[in-house]
Amino acid sequence: MKIALIGLPQAGKRTLFTLLTGRQVPEGRKPGESIEGISAIRDPRVNVLADMFKPEKTTYAENNFLLCPDADTGGSYEWLDAARRCHLVCLVVRAFDDESVYHPAGSVDANRDAENLEAELLLADMALVETRLERLARESKSGLKPEQEREKSVLDRAMARLEGGERLEGLELDDSERATVRSLDLVTFLPVLRVYNVSEANLGDEFGAAAVGVSCQIESEVAEMEDADERREYLEALGLTAPGVDRVSAAAYDALGLMSYYTVGEDECRAWTIRKGALAPEAGGSIHSDIERGFIRAEVMAYEDFVSAGSEVEAKNQGLMQTRGRDYVVEDGDIMHFLFNV
Repeated sequence: MKIALIGLPQAGKRTLFTLLTGRQVPEGRKPGESIEGISAIRDPRVNVLADMFKPEKTTYAENNFLLCPDADTGGSYEWLDAARRCHLVCLVVRAFDDESVYHPAGSVDANRDAENLEAELLLADMALVETRLERLARESKSGLKPEQEREKSVLDRAMARLEGGERLEGLELDDSERATVRSLDLVTFLPVLRVYNVSEANLGDEFGAAAVGVSCQIESEVAEMEDADERREYLEALGLTAPGVDRVSAAAYDALGLMSYYTVGEDECRAWTIRKGALAPEAGGSIHSDIERGFIRAEVMAYEDFVSAGSEVEAKNQGLMQTRGRDYVVEDGDIMHFLFNV
């Protein structure tokens, strides 16, 4: 799944993208060009399991971030083209004061900027819906086909919602209705996560649901420290238990409706990505389609139980390993082994 990073100029999204992905953004990139990069989700549970097993390989779950062009509030929506094909929109919002860094609005007001950006998303979708409705109105003179009638009904409902200042994410549509408007790539169908780029003094601030704070300046300083102990001490002095970029990546993962389960062993400790609410066969399918197709059962241990037991053998001795069937709903952090036959 792809995560779009969008924001006004000088909000810090390019720095955040580099911190998340390790990919430098070329200074001479073309106007309107988007850049893609992978970010490992530094799940501390994976680290604990790796310390227990000392595996040859440790593999984290990953996010796929897309750095989009600067947001343009002048009525042109080309900067949203790439974001429309993503699965989550991260609004990177400036919340730090620095007289040496200009702000397009002349002053720093994070909530104002976030609300204006969300309003731009609404307006961009309204423009697309309006254009499509106008075309359907012209075509209706010769009569609309049933699928066009269904599309018009969905678009009328969508327009009413957008005009009321509401995103389309909450619009209830069945599969056939959603299919009629899928080609429009309406961006307000996507969930939104606000990422506030704060100053050091505001690192501990809470920003509410679907929001997270990070200081790109502090994170850049941490990234330059080669010694792991020095990085840890620096973060502890700031009252942080983990780098801010890790919190951003984890918040994006959660906003996408995703979670992780684990496979463990001396060869590899690995986090596997599945959707929340996935059944055991689907979880196995994230490893290989044969596991889902030939699923028989899964052996499951809760992460906390496993760590408390101290080893897989002891977890079995304590009866902490449970056998689960096809209807088992996987829990975040489960440690799983699959039995299958194809």
